Amino acid sequence: MAIATATSLDVFAGGKPLLADVSFKLEAGERMTLSGRNGAGKSTLLRILAGELAAESGTLVLGKAARVALHDQRPPQASAESLGDYVFSGRSEMLETEAELARLEHEMSNGGDAEEVMSAYASAQERFDHAGGYRWREEVLSVLHGLGFGDEATGRPLSTFSGGELTRASLARALAARPDLLLLDEPTNHLDIPTLEWLEAYLCELDAAIVLVAHDRWFLEAVGTSVLELEAGRARFFSGPWHAWRKEQAAREMALGRAIERQQAEIARMERFVERFRAKATKAKQAQARVKMIEKAKKGAATRDPRDTRSLRFSFVQPERTGKVPLKLVAARIEVPGRTLLDDANLELERGEHVVLVGPNGAGKTSLIDTLAGRREPAAGSVRLGHNVKLGYLSQHAESAAGEGTVLDAATRETGLSGQKARDLLGAFLFSGGDAQMQLSAISGGEQRRLSLAILVASGANVLILDEPTNHLDIESREALEDALTAFEGALILISHDRALLEAVGSRTLVCEDGALQSHASDWVTYQRRRDEREASEREAASAAKSAAAPRRRGSTGPSKNALRRIEGLEQAIEDAERELRVLEDELADPGAWSSPTAAERAGKRHLAAKADLERLYEELEEAERSLSPGAASS
Repeated sequence: MAIATATSLDVFAGGKPLLADVSFKLEAGERMTLSGRNGAGKSTLLRILAGELAAESGTLVLGKAARVALHDQRPPQASAESLGDYVFSGRSEMLETEAELARLEHEMSNGGDAEEVMSAYASAQERFDHAGGYRWREEVLSVLHGLGFGDEATGRPLSTFSGGELTRASLARALAARPDLLLLDEPTNHLDIPTLEWLEAYLCELDAAIVLVAHDRWFLEAVGTSVLELEAGRARFFSGPWHAWRKEQAAREMALGRAIERQQAEIARMERFVERFRAKATKAKQAQARVKMIEKAKKGAATRDPRDTRSLRFSFVQPERTGKVPLKLVAARIEVPGRTLLDDANLELERGEHVVLVGPNGAGKTSLIDTLAGRREPAAGSVRLGHNVKLGYLSQHAESAAGEGTVLDAATRETGLSGQKARDLLGAFLFSGGDAQMQLSAISGGEQRRLSLAILVASGANVLILDEPTNHLDIESREALEDALTAFEGALILISHDRALLEAVGSRTLVCEDGALQSHASDWVTYQRRRDEREASEREAASAAKSAAAPRRRGSTGPSKNALRRIEGLEQAIEDAERELRVLEDELADPGAWSSPTAAERAGKRHLAAKADLERLYEELEEAERSLSPGAASS
């Protein structure tokens, strides 16, 4: 039975049509992503599904007694209420049933009408057991743990948490409610990569219908089973994963004769994306299944939409040449009050090198790059700039787009450009006509970020330091930034939770974790796959040790299941690594990969790292197979 059925919904905003003829049906286990530009009506549709707003016409039917939970971009107000009380209140029916059971138990102990009380008690107990029983509190705590809250956090007042933590608390409450229809508006905000992966796995296993809005491409690919495209007031439903819809959308645009060259590039991008997504060990089987769905992607009817065809496309100017090592960190200690974040941290950034910086929230990534950018002094050690370095810094708070005046005033103030040159710059970042006269105090987060990028591009920097540059950007703008950074011939250090951006841009991975800074000479996908494999091996070794410690059953012979699983995992990893190497070699066959000495050097390093990774996997497989041979244990 369908959990939610929408038929011909029409929605108005400010007296003007926003959405027309929106129709879809969702059953348990289906996860529909909403696609559309900012202002297309995605958040409005979520609030209609949540019952907070009503459509002007059409029908919305929810399943009988269906429970609905909404997580949106309005975090709870800071208050004296504890985090635990706030999140547990999402299961109000369990709290009420517990109170009812306690009351009935009290009545029974005081000699109330035995038959009537026992009947009521049995009914309440059945409801309680059906909704999870006495384990429900453990389930809620597991959600809090998955989203990064420790046990000690549950007793703290909401007023002691940051805005990002309050947003995660809202997400925890929605997930813990065990709804039949789960509505998520930007659930990936303020989540680090391990938490993102936990959320992906949790949602994929949830027996609920899900409707979500997100700008994280890996998240959309991992979670979504269908797409509702909202464009220019119209809705189009697509059954299939996110990348297949993007390919179908590009093919549809080509059929309409729109920017054929760009759309062909878009199709190629999606093919590369699914190959890279598949290269991650934990996603391999899922991606293989989804690749088959590309072939079945429906070719939509070529009907013209009155859509906004503006798109962000920009590039950095050819940077001036720096010294061989434009940026160096030597024996640095980075502290915040009462805590050392990093100690004896060292880093050399080479000319033209693209480095990504990853690590859990709170590990010190932002403090580190603030130090590299000269925004703060290290407690010990030093930061050294090389010859002819011009730093360009973009913080996650878009400070360059703040202050008094208009968008045009900010661009003039920060870049030194004036008149038509300033307007041309802003036009390239979608501030056309009257948009340039918008007050800075009134622009959205996405507009702030685009303005900051415009200022950065005009700076002529040859070393970029970027902290979460995709914040508030829609997918099209994220991909424009990805293209510009990939082609940038200067050096850069990037912090981002957008895994598609990390894998596309970085050629080396820095890990900030447990008070140390470690360098890995591989791109982020390779680093992450190796980490996944190591953690899987550690789990298998622990399991094998536990099995070996247990009494052996008489007649037990042959290799362990863990050893066989280890070999199977390595064989799959080799297949993925070979595929990744082929994709990389195809990219290297493009003359564009050798368009400059810097690009050629980067391409060569990536190729060598991929080959070394494949050789390492073959060695591990040989070692694992030798361990299965007779006498291996005694040799």
